[in-house]
Amino acid sequence: MAAAGVSLGATVLCLLAWAGLAAADRVYIHPFHLLVYSKSSCEQLEKSSAETPKALTFTPVPIQAKTSPVDEEALREQLALATEKLQEDDRMRAAKVGMMLNFLGFHMYRMLSESCSTASGTVLSPTTLFGTLASLYLGALDPTASRLQAFLGVPGEDQGCTSRLDGHKVLSALHTIQGLLVAQGGAGGQSTLLLSTVLGLFTAPGLRLKQPFVRGLAPFAPVTLPRSLDLSTDPDLAAEKINRFMQAVTGWKMDRPVSGVSPDSTLLFNTYVHFQGKLKGFSLLPGLQDFWVDNATSVSVPMISGTGTFQHWSDAQNNLSLTRVPLSKNACLLLVQPHGASDLQQVEALTFQHNFLTWLKNLSPRAIRLTMPQLTLRASYDLQDLLAQAKLPTLLGAEANLGKISEDNLRVGKVLNSILLELKADEGEQPTESAPQPDGPLEVTLSRPFLFAIYEQDSTALHFLGRVANPLSTV
Repeated sequence: MAAAGVSLGATVLCLLAWAGLAAADRVYIHPFHLLVYSKSSCEQLEKSSAETPKALTFTPVPIQAKTSPVDEEALREQLALATEKLQEDDRMRAAKVGMMLNFLGFHMYRMLSESCSTASGTVLSPTTLFGTLASLYLGALDPTASRLQAFLGVPGEDQGCTSRLDGHKVLSALHTIQGLLVAQGGAGGQSTLLLSTVLGLFTAPGLRLKQPFVRGLAPFAPVTLPRSLDLSTDPDLAAEKINRFMQAVTGWKMDRPVSGVSPDSTLLFNTYVHFQGKLKGFSLLPGLQDFWVDNATSVSVPMISGTGTFQHWSDAQNNLSLTRVPLSKNACLLLVQPHGASDLQQVEALTFQHNFLTWLKNLSPRAIRLTMPQLTLRASYDLQDLLAQAKLPTLLGAEANLGKISEDNLRVGKVLNSILLELKADEGEQPTESAPQPDGPLEVTLSRPFLFAIYEQDSTALHFLGRVANPLSTV
């Protein structure tokens, strides 16, 4: 844990400095008071633990059991409705969680990008990653709970109840963040975004899960699917069954499905997220266009193009340009274009580790004709691998205490995050009208490797960070 403490030390200090601004008077306010247990909640917890019998448990049904396909339109409507009656505390809580997941997301993106070459793509969802870890925190007991809390960005100061993260509040804030992303635009406006999160809890036969834990996951993953199957006899067959099951339930094609299941695992914790965004006023160009993977190699890809007034900034000192395109009322797509093909690695380090939020302040409106690839990106990564790179290989290992998930012999195997991200043209509504320009709109064409981020403005939460090295390749 010490190594992680060093690597995330600056994160914690920044979080404390920012949140500490709330304590303007001399009365101490816990910097995360909206996310930790209140004194009354602690008293209630102490009382209920003395009076309440063991939590109800259940055994997941076999994986062959039929399940209705995911209704993504219904999920979007539920998310959007969740934002209609937000209180000020809800928005403040979402902003704090947004900041926490951004810090963790940048940190883990660096781990992920360092594990692959710049010639390959990278996509990470900080919101999904944070939600997965917060879900496991909901099921953890000390010392695992304390270690997870610190890794999420909240020091447990005196180990007292009022310094402990309330996992339900954190997942509720994530629900708000997800809802803000897909919120309808304007009076009667319709969002063009889809965001669907599905959680698969795959257990060894006979392992019993605690009902309060599974019910508590609903704010983050409204579709949670506990299923049992033999993970030990034939791990490859188990992986194949999981892949077929998730394909049938979601209809999403994941190019890197589950593989390499450890035979001694008793629980696989797999989060699947689908995002679909449409760029208003953009149209699909006829035929295929060249995208230069490097100076000597190109691939033919579908491209989309649109003209409007977008936020833009060109930084000659750091050899990059930024263009921000609205996706919905609250959601934005930020495109980061290195000026030279050889600048990608340097620009990636600057953008996603140091200056991202600062650079947003430099953007100004500009009439632009933007051309970029139509994207269908698929990615999958095991959080266990990222934790090992972060010097925390045992955080969710064999000794992890996850007693709120199950009282049985629980051994967590893979903790998978799988992403399907789509960006395409929406030829209906036009973007903001461009002001007349003497020389016409600025031409911005992303025909070489570039970076992107999708974020929500109210909470500033980053939903996706990525590198597009080849629009046709699997991440």
